[in-house]
Amino acid sequence: MDNTGGIPTKEMPVGVDAAAQEEFASLSVLLQEFSKISTIDKAWTIKPQNEDATSAMFLISQPDLLSNKRRKSILTTHILQKTDNAVSFRWAPFPVEMTGVSAVVPSPSGSKLLVVRNAEGDSPTHFEIWGASELKKDFSIPRKIHGSVYTDGWFEGISWNSDETVIAYAAEEPDLPKPTFNAFGLKKEASTDKDCGSWKGQGDWEEDWGETYSGKRQPALFVIDVNSGEVHGIAGIGRELSVGQVVWAPSVEGQQYLIFVGWPSDTRKLGIKYCYNRPCALYAIKAPSFKSDTGVTRSDAAEDSLIIKLTQSISSAFFPLFSPDGKSLVFLSARSSVDSGAHSATESLHKIEWPLNGKLSPSKITDVVSVVMCPEDGCFPGLYCSKLLDQPWLSDGHTMVLSSIWGSVQTILSVNVLSGQVSRITPSSSRSSWDILAMDGDNIVAVCSSPVSIPEIKYGSLVGKVSTDAKWNWSDVSSPITTCSEKVSSMLGSQQFDILNIPIRDVSENPTKGACKPFEAIYVSSKSSKSESPDPLIVVLHGGPHSILLASYAKSLAFLSALGYSLLIVNYRGSLGFGEEALQSLPGHIGTQDVNDVLTAIDYVIGKGLADPSKIFVVGGSHGGFLTTHLIGQAPERFVAAAARNPVCNLALMVGTSDIPEWCFFEAYGSEGKSIYTESPSAEHLSLLHSKSPIAHASKVKTPTIFLLGAKDLRVPLSNGIQYARALKEKGVENKVIVFPNDVHGIDKPQSDYESYLNIGAWFNKHLKS
Repeated sequence: MDNTGGIPTKEMPVGVDAAAQEEFASLSVLLQEFSKISTIDKAWTIKPQNEDATSAMFLISQPDLLSNKRRKSILTTHILQKTDNAVSFRWAPFPVEMTGVSAVVPSPSGSKLLVVRNAEGDSPTHFEIWGASELKKDFSIPRKIHGSVYTDGWFEGISWNSDETVIAYAAEEPDLPKPTFNAFGLKKEASTDKDCGSWKGQGDWEEDWGETYSGKRQPALFVIDVNSGEVHGIAGIGRELSVGQVVWAPSVEGQQYLIFVGWPSDTRKLGIKYCYNRPCALYAIKAPSFKSDTGVTRSDAAEDSLIIKLTQSISSAFFPLFSPDGKSLVFLSARSSVDSGAHSATESLHKIEWPLNGKLSPSKITDVVSVVMCPEDGCFPGLYCSKLLDQPWLSDGHTMVLSSIWGSVQTILSVNVLSGQVSRITPSSSRSSWDILAMDGDNIVAVCSSPVSIPEIKYGSLVGKVSTDAKWNWSDVSSPITTCSEKVSSMLGSQQFDILNIPIRDVSENPTKGACKPFEAIYVSSKSSKSESPDPLIVVLHGGPHSILLASYAKSLAFLSALGYSLLIVNYRGSLGFGEEALQSLPGHIGTQDVNDVLTAIDYVIGKGLADPSKIFVVGGSHGGFLTTHLIGQAPERFVAAAARNPVCNLALMVGTSDIPEWCFFEAYGSEGKSIYTESPSAEHLSLLHSKSPIAHASKVKTPTIFLLGAKDLRVPLSNGIQYARALKEKGVENKVIVFPNDVHGIDKPQSDYESYLNIGAWFNKHLKS
């Protein structure tokens, strides 16, 4: 049409009409409302001397879409106990942004604060020591000493000693020397100075620990004197061990030791992110002593550098911590994962007696909480614990508090390390998920959320003395952190959720009792939804496959439900939180048992009148993407549209390109897969891997599918999703591919996460209307 009137027209992408663009804009505004909600990453409590109130610090993060980073800040509060068991939090008026901060670690007394600033490129790392009102020290650590401090959770371990004079930590070892070349060939004397007449060669290629560790160097242990700034590496640990999670140990006959976790890598380093099946052990090594003038002194350097493997009789030991009296070293173990091959499984808790007055040597390991194979209905299903607090102890000195998965929720438990007694201390009536943030004496600071409620701070007060059947009072805490807009509050308030028990269909095919028990699914719906006209349903599938989606707040899922969809979040057999037998029933049966469980869950809600069979959608990432693409191939008539984030589509292709190729063997073959895994799979291996893959059913797919792929994904490389999308295109199936060039497997950069779910919402809406 002629535009002679001079009215400007909007340029739109080819194939996008004005109505679609308007809806896309509307969805983007709504998603931003959910994206503004802050999350609490960590919290610390500090009890100042001669004061009744406890001080607390909360580390908060919030996505900043324009900078494509998460902005972190600290908000402080005073916790005031009242005589009637009530509690009051007095918050600072504003948070303080922690720009460029990689880690924050208060000293044991709370009188000092370590702030670590990792730098990029050739810049040094900074260690800042803060007092109550000022910066006391600022040390610059050049890269010739070490690179960035590890703060990722696996190798992270920043630990103050008891008198707060020395800090131990894990950091990237210095750059290995590389050859230098110039116009005359190899320079015999390498120089660190930049010279335009020469260049640095590549040197030998070194393996890293895979996904999210690309380009990061070997973790090594260091200590820094907080008065002088002297830094020394801990000698005696060979490069065949990657080390982390370092803590100071009580002295043995006057000698101070460091305890750390070591992961051996004599041959290949397989991906370690999300993978608990990498063998690891606890080690001890003598800590160096500092002198203000001369630095490190050693009575016998050779003897001091000897490391002692403390946990020789168990294949996995991590998260070490000492009891308050220093007599017990407690640790978690993922030996079920290591011994079976599953990348995550039921954990166990153990301890060894620490020889305060004897010689340090490998010690007898005592089981505190064993692996639960098949829990009785409603009973403790076993430990599934992703972290431990530095100080998790109650006042009796032998009861620790931790968070663990229990079915489809996370709950807070107390564990008596003397008796092994486990007690659930969050309210029995709660269906929400609870996570412990910090201890305040015998009280607990926690966060609680559900699929229809944003995170809220809770304060648990112990009633009476510590005991296995102790009572707890839980108080709501008004907080400026956990707030949202009225629009989001209204939308979430109009939703409800339930946790469904889904009976399995193939009872006769399962040899174990645990594998025959019902699995769970979380059903989220509108309070006003009527059974005669249920809302369209999105089936949500987690990855792993040995992972779980909890009954907790998730921004992306809250956004999708706010669009008018019900959600069916399926924790199929093989998920965490239901005992070891149910979990181990899946390996060897992927693509069949998990697919059947999802179809069973869909049929269950249809049979209850909770879903319209003509309006079902599916979304999943990683193994959830494996299930998504399997479902649209094996049940091509059942889904209106699908979305797959970094999906596993072809195991035969993935086995040669992934950082965890052995995962393909274990999940496809079952327990046999661990022993037959090879870096050079045979034609027979590749044939079976292909037959277990969604690509084997691609010719039957009719469902319009959107793919969200990270170009830097080492876990499920880009080629997996691209190949499958091209196969659908070849068959004339509508699909859309969005590649995020700087994202890894999680697609969790703020802009990428935002654009990902914005497109999923628009994709589902488009095909719902058509």
